[in-house]
Amino acid sequence: MKSINVKKILRTFLLVLVGVAVLSTFYFLWKKSQPVITQYEIVTPKLDTVVTKTVATGNVEPRFEVLIKPQISGIVAELNKEAGQMVKEGEIIAKIKVIPEMVQLNSAESRVKVAQITLSQIEETYKRDKQLHTQGVIAREDFELSEANYKKAKEEAQNAQDALEIIRDGIAKNSKVASTTLVRSTITGMILDVPIKVGNSVIQSNNFNDGTTIASVANMNDMIFKGTVDETEIGRIHEGMPIRLTVGAMESRVFDAMLEYVSPKGVEKNGAILFEIKAAVSIPGDAFIRAGYSANAEIVLKKAENVITVPESTVEFSGDSAFVQVVKQEKPEQVFEKKYVKVGLSDGIKIEITEGLTVKSKIRGAAIEPNKK
Repeated sequence: MKSINVKKILRTFLLVLVGVAVLSTFYFLWKKSQPVITQYEIVTPKLDTVVTKTVATGNVEPRFEVLIKPQISGIVAELNKEAGQMVKEGEIIAKIKVIPEMVQLNSAESRVKVAQITLSQIEETYKRDKQLHTQGVIAREDFELSEANYKKAKEEAQNAQDALEIIRDGIAKNSKVASTTLVRSTITGMILDVPIKVGNSVIQSNNFNDGTTIASVANMNDMIFKGTVDETEIGRIHEGMPIRLTVGAMESRVFDAMLEYVSPKGVEKNGAILFEIKAAVSIPGDAFIRAGYSANAEIVLKKAENVITVPESTVEFSGDSAFVQVVKQEKPEQVFEKKYVKVGLSDGIKIEITEGLTVKSKIRGAAIEPNKK
């Protein structure tokens, strides 16, 4: 008997489970067949400013960077400055030790000796002629000729000695100019780089060689932004436009700049034609921009202030026409009516409405997800 009762209970339980499963399935299918009413956000137009802009990437660098070159070849004996230090115009940066070429040195020494021999010979003649002229033995014209030869020989001996000192030491002792072995800054500014070290050989700058760079100096108070703009935007920018410069290395600090150059010629890079631009950067007293900082320049192309705007996602386009869904009824069900509008400037997020809406209008926005009701 107990066995029979257990079987009845199990059979009844299974029947109940089957019944519940069938009812649940019918309920689910009925629920799915019911129409889904989509709820939408209600958006109100508002007065705002719409700005269209383009972004140029580039870097900030000094307007003028001067490369300091030596005036004589040799070996760097001293370096008085290093990168990051300030330097004034005429201040010594380095000292060059001259390493003369042996052929030129021997030739110069030989010339000095020959000039000394010639001077000694002519000097003896001059002294003798002077004595004879005093005694009235020779005419005045002959004495003046002897005196002129003596002065020429003396000058030649001095020239030979100066040439020897220049080859050997880099400058003549009697020279009134600054020593060519001393490398001086030609401008006042900051030393950006000193690419040489003590002991390096350097070459002087001449018509056939750029020479070795001792240091690069720049005025860090006169900085410019150099960047590139795509050809699709270049036609809408011009000199004199204001720029907002964002320097990422300075915690995205923003600086004002003024566009002062737009390249007339583009350069192809990775399949795109890019045009170079330059802008003068206004640097406040509490900021120090290092040369080479990367930056982004925002160039304002068009601006509409105090205009009626709506989110651009609420505007639908069909050919040359634009329209929105205006709210006719909110409760118990939302009812919308299609209304054509005229649009103006857009920044990709909000768009200007020039005709068709007021700040009191209500339009359909994005659909509300069920879990956000």
